[in-house]
Amino acid sequence: MLMKIWWQGRPITAALLAPAMLMEADTTDPSYWLNWKFLLCATWVYSCMALACYLIWKYEGPSSPAGNGDAEQAQQPRIGPGVVYLEDCWKPCLKQIHPAWLLAFRLVSFFVMASILTYDVIVDGWTVFLYYTQWTFLLVTLYFGLGSVLSIYGCYQYAYKTSGDGSDADHGSYIIAPTGEGGYDNSMKTSSFSKTHDGREIAGFWGYLFQFMFQTNAGAVMITDLVFWFILYPFLARNQYHMNFLLIGTHSINVVFIIGDTALNSLRFPWFRISYFMLWTGMFVSVQWIIHANVSIWWPYPFLDLTYPGAPVWYLVVALLHLPCYGLFALVLRLKQSLLQRWFSDSYTYVK
Repeated sequence: MLMKIWWQGRPITAALLAPAMLMEADTTDPSYWLNWKFLLCATWVYSCMALACYLIWKYEGPSSPAGNGDAEQAQQPRIGPGVVYLEDCWKPCLKQIHPAWLLAFRLVSFFVMASILTYDVIVDGWTVFLYYTQWTFLLVTLYFGLGSVLSIYGCYQYAYKTSGDGSDADHGSYIIAPTGEGGYDNSMKTSSFSKTHDGREIAGFWGYLFQFMFQTNAGAVMITDLVFWFILYPFLARNQYHMNFLLIGTHSINVVFIIGDTALNSLRFPWFRISYFMLWTGMFVSVQWIIHANVSIWWPYPFLDLTYPGAPVWYLVVALLHLPCYGLFALVLRLKQSLLQRWFSDSYTYVK
């Protein structure tokens, strides 16, 4: 959450902060870390990360043993809650919507967000990446970039399937077809998907990465915007924020684009993938601790400072906020599914 600090009516950077405005404690002093507050905060953070790792280990993936060649084709994968189908990464949720519409939305979202992020870095420098908002904003931007690539592939595959000409030489080396034997086809099978279930391709690395980014962003954009607009701005640091287009945009447009993509896409939303959201936040806090243990600089958020009154309580509160923030996005998705099943029961493509 980008915090531009103002002093006597003018914006200043961290390098120009007067000593009186800097935090009192020296974070490079071992005594700053060797105390019960840090121990308690570390317990909250790393317990959540350990739980997240367990959930990933238990549920992630299609729950099928690895295989190669003929043995792989002969063995039907045992589908679990962590399966990701490649077509879900680019297929709209309604059959009558052409994949090109989802591609167009993702391209526009990518270029808008990339432009805002670039301008943000130009105006405020690399220090913007000390903030969780910019971490999440970058992840959402990369999500739309990867989603655009997958949608381009999906549009080409859609055109191939609807053309009715599976033997067309122009398509044979690009599209994943049952009889395709081109070199590009083999490399795509290796890197993107290598198993099928009920005639549907199970995604490989890029498909799963896209799904992980989607569900990480789902929680991260919610907690970013809700914490800023309902906690930081009104209660903790109101005087340190100067409302402008950049500040408002980075705390609103991300959730607008993610919800827009959710309204169009066919991606699943299993609850166990809250683990990636938890890991994302845990990594952010860990990086902050590492930076401040080596360099005594300002904290991007006041409650991260271990000398802040009730810091362990704030760490716990933010950790617990992951559940309602993730649940709120799950409710948005549930509302979408309910409405589409009611209004477009014949063309809704979502499968649990």
